[in-house]
Amino acid sequence: MRRTEMLQGIRKMRFEEVYFGWTESRLSQEEAARILGVCDRTFRRYIDRYEHDGIEGLSDRRLTQASFRRAPVDGGVRCFKFVQEATSWLERKAFL
Repeated sequence: MRRTEMLQGIRKMRFEEVYFGWTESRLSQEEAARILGVCDRTFRRYIDRYEHDGIEGLSDRRLTQASFRRAPVDGGVRCFKFVQEATSWLERKAFL
């Protein structure tokens, strides 16, 4: 499990605890937001996403998207083969 996934899980658990405290009127929105370390507007956004999509609505969508900078698989294979061929050529050249 990557660090980002672990932190996301912790954030979800903390949000659920704070959300239930807020729904039971033990916490105000400002207090709940302060506990989570976000502003109260972000806490309201979390509430909307949680009520609409459940706990999965709080998932960071950036983690599931592939980076536009990521090399395509076939490009990586070509690069690996090129390095492998260049290395073997240098090894042969060194021993001649």
